[in-house]
Amino acid sequence: MTLKITEQDNGLKAELTGRLDTAASEQFARDMNPLLEQAHRNIELDLAGLEYISSSGLSLLLTLLKQANSKGGQLTLKNLNESIREVFTMTGFFRLFNIR
Repeated sequence: MTLKITEQDNGLKAELTGRLDTAASEQFARDMNPLLEQAHRNIELDLAGLEYISSSGLSLLLTLLKQANSKGGQLTLKNLNESIREVFTMTGFFRLFNIR
């Protein structure tokens, strides 16, 4: 699992690739600290390269969403593949997130 964060004019763009399973969640929790610190900005999280997400990974994305909402920022998820989209639909997360 890798997380690449870049600056954009109106916020941050982050690209998440690989498997966000329970083993990778601890690393992702550390790697997403810059996003949490900048949660008052617009954050675009590109999931095109995400192959798998566990409940631990979903929980971390929910943490990021809550932080953005509390700080007046916005989290947008984009490019969910079919299997990730299915997980979001089955868990009800599809209704919680702004997904493009």
